[in-house]
Amino acid sequence: MSTIIHQRVALCREGAYNKCITKMASGWAVMGDVQFLRGYCLLLPDPVVPHLNAMTIEQRQSFLLDMAHLGDAVIKVTNAVRINYEMLGNLEPALHAHVFPRFNTEPENLKTAPVWSYDWTSAPEFNEQSDQALLASIRTELNT
Repeated sequence: MSTIIHQRVALCREGAYNKCITKMASGWAVMGDVQFLRGYCLLLPDPVVPHLNAMTIEQRQSFLLDMAHLGDAVIKVTNAVRINYEMLGNLEPALHAHVFPRFNTEPENLKTAPVWSYDWTSAPEFNEQSDQALLASIRTELNT
């Protein structure tokens, strides 16, 4: 099966994905397509698997540790108050972890709501030029 996750991992391997932050032990850290919460990232496993339970214990440990490490970098770079982590796989049946920074400055009606309550269709898209400094800062944090 080829999903958008498979396609993006292939692009990361080729060095051709503009949202790629860096290679991690278990896969690729990438910026989210939209940045309604500035610093939203994903962790894509390499190789791609259908879900977390398809991994060995060692692979799971590595993936979950990388996910938390990505969250550490995002929280430090963005000054978020916390990170929300989600692995759904319903629309794209391939493992990927969402890493969402959460902020005190979010609208009151959304501050404690799931991120899916945001209007994703009107969210600002990742911009290679204006978001490059953020991407580079997260990369630097991950590689130190």
